[in-house]
Amino acid sequence: MSMSHYFSNQISTIEQLEALNIGKPSQAVQNKTITELDEHCINFIRKCPFVVLSTSNKDGKCDASPRGDHRGFVFVLDNKHLLLPERPGNKRMDSIHNILSNPHIGLLFTIPGVEETLRIAGKAYITSDSKLLEKMAVNEKIPSLAIGVEVEECFIHCAKAFKRSKLWDSSSWIQKEERPNAAAILVDHIKIKELTLEKIEENLKESYTKRLY
Repeated sequence: MSMSHYFSNQISTIEQLEALNIGKPSQAVQNKTITELDEHCINFIRKCPFVVLSTSNKDGKCDASPRGDHRGFVFVLDNKHLLLPERPGNKRMDSIHNILSNPHIGLLFTIPGVEETLRIAGKAYITSDSKLLEKMAVNEKIPSLAIGVEVEECFIHCAKAFKRSKLWDSSSWIQKEERPNAAAILVDHIKIKELTLEKIEENLKESYTKRLY
């Protein structure tokens, strides 16, 4: 394991961590984790248009993938099972490959304007069941795959991260001209002569307008 010289006084044991006297979670924090979806969780998911999906492969290498669609795009099958459509992307399919080697998954559900999030952990499955996939069609386009999730735990996460970041406060947002330019970043990362800034901007525009589903 790499021991980076940038990180001195590293905490590498539970004993070292506990010696910092950060404290223990309160009884309320311990009690808030539930093992199945209740009406509050289901309501949250049905109003949610965006979720971050966390997976890792058999070697523990992690990936976090943003997934977004219309509100309620994550289907609640019952109080223990969810279904997420696998929409067209860059064809890397990192999350799918990870799930095939390690089924453990984490989900972070986010609703614009709501500072609390819903966290769910469980086991994931890849399905090509046509009856399930047909329910998730958009513009008559049926996804080829879906990710099924068996819920093991879920809880509401507090709003501190959103309050600190002022994520939903538009007055804190950086001006458009200061924002990172995805096309310019891709030019430098891809390093393919034919893929100029203009060509990548054109490709992105086409992808965002014609290949969302």
